[in-house]
Amino acid sequence: MVEIRNADLARDLPAVRSLWLDYLTWGNDEMEARHGFRLPVHEAVERDVANIGKFEPPDGRILLAFDEETAVGIACMQRIGPDVAEVKRMYVRPSSRRGGLGRALLERIIDAAASAGYGSIRLDSPDFMGAAHALYRSSGFADTGPYAESEIPDEYKRHWVFMEKVL
Repeated sequence: MVEIRNADLARDLPAVRSLWLDYLTWGNDEMEARHGFRLPVHEAVERDVANIGKFEPPDGRILLAFDEETAVGIACMQRIGPDVAEVKRMYVRPSSRRGGLGRALLERIIDAAASAGYGSIRLDSPDFMGAAHALYRSSGFADTGPYAESEIPDEYKRHWVFMEKVL
């Protein structure tokens, strides 16, 4: 049975780092294969670890999914505006996909954003993540244009999908 819980960074930071690195490496491998470029994976992980407070309550959240003692999924949230949160680094290991875990993580992050008083929640994801986009749309997200707070460099935004859900 998979358990989803808030990350306890004192003990869970290695799992957070590992899942972030797996997610960004997988995404970059796909971007390179499809579009011929890579973004700085290790630098992004180290930057987020150095600034991990942005993902902690009350403004943010890190949720981890565990199958017994193994971390198999993650979803994060951060504040990007006075009334706006952003979903970050949502990922489920391939061996744990297709069982509703992604949906459960997304629902919990949406609930956390609503409970924190945000009026909307945004996300960006590479254009090849069709299954994720279907999940987001079925959860009430709608396509929108790029937003200034996205970490995606302007020259690569044409390869991304940007979405928002009003809470």
